Amino acid sequence: MRVVVTGREGQVARSLAEVAKGSGHELVALGRPELELAGKPSAIMHALAVARPDIIVAAAAYTAVDRAEAEPKQAFAVNARGAGAVAAAAAALRAPLVHLSTDYVFDGTKPEPYVEEDPVGPIGVYGLSKLEGEQLVMAEHDDVAVLRTAWVYSPFGANFVRTMLRVAQSREAVSVVADQHGNPTSALDVARAILTVADNLRASPAAELRGVFHMAGRGDASWADLAEHVFAASAERSGPSARVERIGTADYPTPAKRPVNSRLDCRRLSAAHGVTMPDWRVSATAVVQRLVQSN
Repeated sequence: MRVVVTGREGQVARSLAEVAKGSGHELVALGRPELELAGKPSAIMHALAVARPDIIVAAAAYTAVDRAEAEPKQAFAVNARGAGAVAAAAAALRAPLVHLSTDYVFDGTKPEPYVEEDPVGPIGVYGLSKLEGEQLVMAEHDDVAVLRTAWVYSPFGANFVRTMLRVAQSREAVSVVADQHGNPTSALDVARAILTVADNLRASPAAELRGVFHMAGRGDASWADLAEHVFAASAERSGPSARVERIGTADYPTPAKRPVNSRLDCRRLSAAHGVTMPDWRVSATAVVQRLVQSN
């Protein structure tokens, strides 16, 4: 199966490139200058048509959450209009689409994990742009699985786990927010799940395989919990470590508000696609081990 992925340098795109090797999937990653999500829909259509997809994975996005507050036009151009143009192209090419979205479509006030049917209510530009992207994608194409994920980290790019290991090289203590909770999620696990969902979409027209699904690491944590786990796993492997000083969200102001509760209930994904994500501790340990060994 020929899987065409939007984006080349993001965590999920790079994880897909790695996981697809030896999986029986031919992966083609499209990025700039061939594919510009903020560009003309006709150019997006051309780039995807030339790539000859059996299925399309929309992994590229504007992900700078704080910068989006000052650059709303750019965020919406990529995450909303660009996403819609990819979906329209996928429909024209009769290719199923896997579209990645985010926990930021919720406001974070629910005390329990979010299910797919819960009311949305983004509290920042990034979440608003991703929600509009979901809506445009679903309006343009009916052969779609929208996968909402959260707290993504990997051995690649800029992410929380890599940042913690970097700052621990020069600090004895690190202040980390302890009153936001979510599901830490390895991009490598996301990539494996995407390929399973892609296979299912290609194999069956069943309606229950399509629609919106939550896809995040099993188990929840605060950012401080994740940091402590990262440092413990690193120390066991003679890597950098630091003491975590737990602070509140109010002690670490950012341009964009974050949902206090980002936990996602992923039972629908398991029931429909047979995908159960690994426990976040197991996946985080594997990524830390890889990063420590590579350094």
